[in-house]
Parts: sequence; C-alpha cells; structure tokens
Amino acid sequence: MTTIPIQPVQDSKVSIKNKFPLNQWYVAALSSELKDKPLGRTLLGEAVVLFRMGDGTVAALEDRCCHRALPLSSGTVESCGLRCGYHGLLYNQAGQCIEIPGQEKIPSKAKVAAHQVQERDGLIWIWFGKAENEQPTVEAPSYSVHSSPKYVYGGDVYHYNAPYQLIHDNLLDLSHLGYVHLHTIGGNAKVHMNAEMKVESEGDFVKVVRYMPDSVPPPTYTAAYPFKGNVDRWQEIEFRVSHLLIWTGAVDKDTDALDDPERGGFHMRGFHGITPETETTCHYFWTMATNPASNVEEIKLKVLDQTERTFDEDKVVIEEQYRNMLRFGPKPMIDIHVDVGANRARRVIERLIA
Repeated sequence: MTTIPIQPVQDSKVSIKNKFPLNQWYVAALSSELKDKPLGRTLLGEAVVLFRMGDGTVAALEDRCCHRALPLSSGTVESCGLRCGYHGLLYNQAGQCIEIPGQEKIPSKAKVAAHQVQERDGLIWIWFGKAENEQPTVEAPSYSVHSSPKYVYGGDVYHYNAPYQLIHDNLLDLSHLGYVHLHTIGGNAKVHMNAEMKVESEGDFVKVVRYMPDSVPPPTYTAAYPFKGNVDRWQEIEFRVSHLLIWTGAVDKDTDALDDPERGGFHMRGFHGITPETETTCHYFWTMATNPASNVEEIKLKVLDQTERTFDEDKVVIEEQYRNMLRFGPKPMIDIHVDVGANRARRVIERLIA
C-alpha cells in the first residue's frame, strides 16, 4: 500500500525551500523565454526574477526592490542590469544597486539576493543549495540532444495546480498511455499494461525500460514516420530528481535491436524539468526532439502539436487526481506492477529531504 502525503496550502510568508531536495539544479526557464523583458517566477517557494544582461548572460535576483518592495519583474531590462519600475533603482546581476536616480550616494544595504544560474543547451538552471552549499557544488546538467544534428526540437511551459511528485509518478509509469492518450501516442492499452519492464536504480537515479515488440504504431508515430506495418517499440525513462529524460520510439518490426543505442526508426526524446513552485503547485518545462526522415519542419510541428495534446490530457488527469485526493483526504492507495519506478523515485526524494 502507498500513502501519498496530501499537502496543505502553505502560508506564502513561510519559507518552504527545505520541503524539497536541495543542493540541486532546477530548471528556472527555457532559454527562449528570456528576451527583452524580465521574467518573474516562484521557484521552491522563492520569488525570483530572471533577465538577460546586455552581453546575453542570464541573471536571477530576489523579485523585490529593497526600496519599496515592488516586484523587480515589473521593471525594465537595461544593458547593465534591471531597473525597478517604481523609483528607478538599477540593480546589477549580483543584486547590488548601482544607481539611484537623483541621489549620488548609494547605501551599502541597497541590494537584493542573487541566485546562481547557468544556461546550457537551451535551458536555464538555478541552484538551490543548503546553507552550507549556497554556491554550486557541480555544474548544471547538460542535454546534448538539443544541439545534436540528428534532431530538431521545440518546447513550452505548463503550470500545474498539483504537487510536483504527481508528475514524476505520471512520467515514470507510461502504462497509462493506452488509456489517456488514445488518439496520439497511446496505442493498444493491453499491450502497454503487459509490456516487458525493467527497473534499475542507483543513488539518486532511477531508470525504467519498457519494450513492446510487434505492436501497432499509435497515431502520432504513423503521422510522422513511414512505417511499413507493425513496429517494435521502446520507452526509456530516466529520473534525475529535478528532471526526467524520456526516449521513446519505434522501428519497423524485426529491423533493429531495441537495446541498440544507435537504432534507427522514429524517435521522440523528451526533456521534462519539473520544478516545484509551492508544495501544491509546480512548473513543468518540456521539450520534445524528433528525427524526421523528410519534411523536417512539417514533421517537427506535427510532433510538437501531438506532444502538446498529450500533455494537455495529462494535466487534466493529474489536476483532477489531486483535487480528488484533497476531497477524500489521506487514504492509502494500493500499488500495482507498473508503480515500481515511481515508488523508487519517491523514496529518493524522501531520503534527500530527510
């Protein structure tokens, strides 16, 4: 039996950062989101403003002017920093006020907290460390799929009114595809529920591999790739605390080994950055990369449209699930064979928080 904690609504004045695994890089934004305006976002209970300096580097500050507390995300971006939209105080990327209009002397206390950020492979990461690890102890994760010539990709951001671990559960158990995503990436529900599954874990890492040989390709696959008939299909899911990597796809039946890292066929490589906003809400940063055999831009847009449709369906299910959990309270839930990966990931989170 599994009991998933039902989190109460948290007082926004109380810091909740310690409710989540720390000493981690979390996704703060997609690179494409930061242009010429500041972006305000609550991450692990902390209000943060993200912006680009004149040289293109990314900065992240506490989203509060030290003068009269207006969110700095209401201000404007300049080449040397971020200017408050109330009285014009200008902050550099370290959070230090470097200009007060009409006042020559700048108080030493005129500053706000700055966060450590790194931009890699089209993703902007923010470090949340424990008190003794305010500076990053490792580099932000890389994701070479975004720069690989084999793939084209796109993505977007969702906001969920549900705890972040419910999304972990959903992504680590793809048996639901045959029921929730019938018209896109689903396929035969019985095949999904009976797929050969292997789960391995070590440290903070969990991997789930599922194979579905000799199966009918789902609508998204046939719309994007010229399959000849039945396919051998795979799903590889990697859980890494702050994000998950999911590689799914198919080859024509009996053409390539499903454990061959260089196998051909149709690929969908998903990046899923799940960043808590509060204990009961979260941000979901996703990208999907694919390898069209022809009509590259057309197929890419088709795959992205189908992906967004599946995520819309997931969002409805997860938010309804959470509403019902609140309605019924902390009742135990039974486990079935497809829950192994999700349960191991929950144990990782529990250990890191403890």
